[in-house]
Amino acid sequence: MAKGLKLSYEVKRLTLKHTWTIARNSTDYKENIIVKVKKDNIVGFGEAAPNVRYGETPESTIAVIEKAIPLFADRDPWHFVDLGFEIKKLHQTQTAAKAALDIALMDWIAKALHVPFYRYLGLDKTKTPVTTFSIGIDTQEMIIQKVREAEPYPVLKIKLGLGNDEEIIGAVRSVTDKPLRIDANEGWKDKHEAADKINWLASEGVEFVEQPMPDDMLNEIGWVRERVNIPIIADESVKTTADIPKLAAAFDGINIKLMKAGGLQEALRMIWLAKSLKMKVMLGCMVETSVAVSAGASISPLIDYADLDGNLLITNDPFRGAVVEQGKLILNDEPGLGISPEP
Repeated sequence: MAKGLKLSYEVKRLTLKHTWTIARNSTDYKENIIVKVKKDNIVGFGEAAPNVRYGETPESTIAVIEKAIPLFADRDPWHFVDLGFEIKKLHQTQTAAKAALDIALMDWIAKALHVPFYRYLGLDKTKTPVTTFSIGIDTQEMIIQKVREAEPYPVLKIKLGLGNDEEIIGAVRSVTDKPLRIDANEGWKDKHEAADKINWLASEGVEFVEQPMPDDMLNEIGWVRERVNIPIIADESVKTTADIPKLAAAFDGINIKLMKAGGLQEALRMIWLAKSLKMKVMLGCMVETSVAVSAGASISPLIDYADLDGNLLITNDPFRGAVVEQGKLILNDEPGLGISPEP
């Protein structure tokens, strides 16, 4: 019998409930790749959500996954740390593909051990945080509609950065006084504008701001940080562990996404390093199914903030996994990452 895992994949088109607009682009659907690894009648699931911001497409993602087929067939999955580093070597970038492979591998390992992944890590599932619910850039009328639809969620994440920031916040505040978190997606290009916006947002009940300026403007972001009174969280400026040390002087925390990190094993390394630097840790997501969202949720007891709502933004999630109750992430006790295909 082969010692490795049989690897396969399929493309899933995910339809968004609303057109998704951020400072960079708009879309009505996403094409993600679902990965399966199988051995001894145990199937592990993973997911890649390619992101154009990082030079990823479904085609480039599939190319890396196909490159991994012989690697997975040849390696003992129980040597998953070594295999994880082999996955990292498959491509210099293309982290979404690597995330899918690592997520599937760790799902298989925990299933083979007959334990939930969070328990394998020694985590307390009652310590999962509240997740934000994201509101994309839109007209004032649609913003109001989206906020009303998000009534069950106690904290909202609002996308800004296209020049109509005041209108958007005005629309949000016309219907709710919930705590807000802001993601500018690199939308503000002037440090004075960014500082003014953040100080104004603080007066509007905003808890923190993600990535106010482009990732190559680190000095400017540090300048802004000295002039505002709410935390600034790195998003596009951080992908993997290697990025973190240089960010500590400019940011108060980091937003880890499995798709940027390249999977669960790297995300855990990032969490420990950020904590050692006394930085806040947020766990975010792309538009994803319950596969990748549940993977993130499984390590969420370790973090300060969560934005794990990607599966809540789509109409056709093909999986079941972690759920959200009154905003709080709820893990189940199924082996692995707690995910299963919808019947």
